[in-house]
Amino acid sequence: MPDSTSFPPASEPENPPSAPAAANGPELGQEAELGFRPLPPAPPQHFPTLRSEDSRVALTNDGLEINDELFGWRELEGVDVQPVRWLLGVLGGGLVLCGFMLGYLQFWLHTMPAALGMAAGALLLVWGARGTNRWRLHRPGREARHFAFSGPARSWQQLASEANYRIRQRHNEAAAAAAYWLHEAERSAFSGPEAPVGS
Repeated sequence: MPDSTSFPPASEPENPPSAPAAANGPELGQEAELGFRPLPPAPPQHFPTLRSEDSRVALTNDGLEINDELFGWRELEGVDVQPVRWLLGVLGGGLVLCGFMLGYLQFWLHTMPAALGMAAGALLLVWGARGTNRWRLHRPGREARHFAFSGPARSWQQLASEANYRIRQRHNEAAAAAAYWLHEAERSAFSGPEAPVGS
């Protein structure tokens, strides 16, 4: 009577899984030895040249050019633009305008002198209200540089925002490159010089 507890040998199904495990062993060991390696830094982004309406400010690929003076992107921390009103022009224009208008209404002045005075006061008031746009360049460890430009504030603010974007991009690229090469230097120092063959 055959023994009901006998089983076929189990060596055949166990052999196929053992082959991939043996094949994967060296790869896992190599990955453990290599460890984490950051990717090489991407090449720097190329920026097109942008100029202001009066060509006094230019954003190039290398830096910010103001009045033929070039500031590299990585030597700047940031740029801000603030519209400034000429307070003396506003006050002087308002006083001149009101004074000539009051003199005309009180019959102290004739029509032509009053009209000329009110026109001069209005022009002075508009000039003071228009003011200027003050650029301030922030540089690490150095005093900020100030520049004044006339014109609509919106276009200057758009140029300033683009300049700040390029400054951040260049700083990020420099930080990524520095981190990569620092990791490579630490990795080569940790591995040490290779021993000569036959020693």
